[in-house]
Amino acid sequence: MKRILDVGNCVPDHATLTAYLTKHFECEVLAADGPEETFATLESGPVDLVLINRKLDRDYTDGAEILKALKANPATADVPVMLLTNYPDHQAAAVEAGALLGFGKLEYAKPETLHKLQAVLG
Repeated sequence: MKRILDVGNCVPDHATLTAYLTKHFECEVLAADGPEETFATLESGPVDLVLINRKLDRDYTDGAEILKALKANPATADVPVMLLTNYPDHQAAAVEAGALLGFGKLEYAKPETLHKLQAVLG
């Protein structure tokens, strides 16, 4: 079973993402509100993919900062990460910072979204 960590989404968005992921993959979807919970979850066991919201729900800080921290830490640098955003410029910046090309919350119905996730989750 794959383990996916959803970082920074509100409860309704987390529920929608979880429903999408569990429909297409045998997986467990964990949640974290910010960097502390993200790193604690990653220390508790392997995670196959981290999905980070562009703006964290709890305080509207930039989710890309968590991406940068993950990629700067040797213990988490190899964990696959995607940014959740509909904005192409933010996706490009995330890829430049070490993320895989992610997707936005308006893109669940697009076949490309599933293909991106299948490339990581099988």
